Amino acid sequence: MSNEILSVRELREDDIPFIIRYWLESDPAFLTGMGVDLSKLPSKEEWEQMLREQTRQSIEQKKSYCIIWLLDDEPVGHCNVNKIEFGNEAYMHLHLWPAGKRKKGIGTEFVKKSLPYFFRNLSLQKLYCEPYAFNAAPNKTLEKIGFTFIEEYITTPGWINFEQPVKRWQLNREDFEELNRRD
Repeated sequence: MSNEILSVRELREDDIPFIIRYWLESDPAFLTGMGVDLSKLPSKEEWEQMLREQTRQSIEQKKSYCIIWLLDDEPVGHCNVNKIEFGNEAYMHLHLWPAGKRKKGIGTEFVKKSLPYFFRNLSLQKLYCEPYAFNAAPNKTLEKIGFTFIEEYITTPGWINFEQPVKRWQLNREDFEELNRRD
């Protein structure tokens, strides 16, 4: 990772095929391990429509807001928020696409680079993340960054998930600002 350049930016229309490929071509066992109910995955056309709409909405209207992760200027993942209450809170999701890049620490750096977009552009006071309790990687990432563990409970965390135990993590605006001062 020492000579790889990590950067992030907002979703563009030319990123849409990468996200669709991730969701529709990933190993089903990997997706299930994240808590995805494979029967709820949208079609390619439905993904395209949802993502294109996201690129055209004003920041205040967005139902979902996506940041693309770039490794040496090549898209390798995304971090998005949904359940957005502009000026208040949102729920974050993290996705590193190539299996060979996972569990190497770059996800943590990508999330850190994504946080300013969420807090500043959406004027958030709180950011939540509720990964599947049995998916260790995002839970370790959130802890490492400085999110506060709130609770573990059973829910259906999103529209493409099955009911599952999740770990709820929170980062409030004050803690985000403190993290930014340290980095």
